[in-house]
Amino acid sequence: MQYFWLNKKNENKKLILFFNGWAMNETPVKHLDCEGFDVLVLFDYRNIDFNLSQFDFSKYDEKYLICWSMGVYVASLFKKELSDFNKKIAINGTTKIIDDNFGIPKKIYKVTVKLLNEDSCDKFIKNMFDNGKLNPNITITRSLEELKEELISIQNIELLDEMKFDCAYISSNDRIVPTKNQIAYWSDRAKIKEINSTHCPFEKFKSWLELLC
Repeated sequence: MQYFWLNKKNENKKLILFFNGWAMNETPVKHLDCEGFDVLVLFDYRNIDFNLSQFDFSKYDEKYLICWSMGVYVASLFKKELSDFNKKIAINGTTKIIDDNFGIPKKIYKVTVKLLNEDSCDKFIKNMFDNGKLNPNITITRSLEELKEELISIQNIELLDEMKFDCAYISSNDRIVPTKNQIAYWSDRAKIKEINSTHCPFEKFKSWLELLC
């Protein structure tokens, strides 16, 4: 995994740890006002052997976990390390991300991996946004080979224990992780907040504080 401090100041006593979605870097959330939070973004899940203990989270009085899409699944691997976080929030993802009933249908995921090329990748990413066009403020800098490796790595994860989340945002028109599958998954697991958006909903928000449902 890679990481990026979106905001880091010595005087801040509140932390947001953000597990990003597939193919992304920090740009989808870069516009969000940090409002006194240190914000650490994790992304690139080609290698999930990552040591969270390299960061000193003990200095924070409040710690919040926010996960988007594939990040909901990957974050669950660190259930023990994140057990003392004040609140855990999922956005358009589940801890069964490759699943016919609760995530991306298995056949669609396998076909995506097998046939991934520049055109299909471009279509996939555009489907994340309301107007079917890539937000000009979001830059995809990683190679197609890296993105395919990331999909395969996620596919090979063996998640033995699901993480419990407090709140789940579900977009009404998610063309990546079907809305109905997300509702089926979270209905008895977390508080649901439905939003009128597609898979990438961050343009609907101005600050990280707004996301702390």
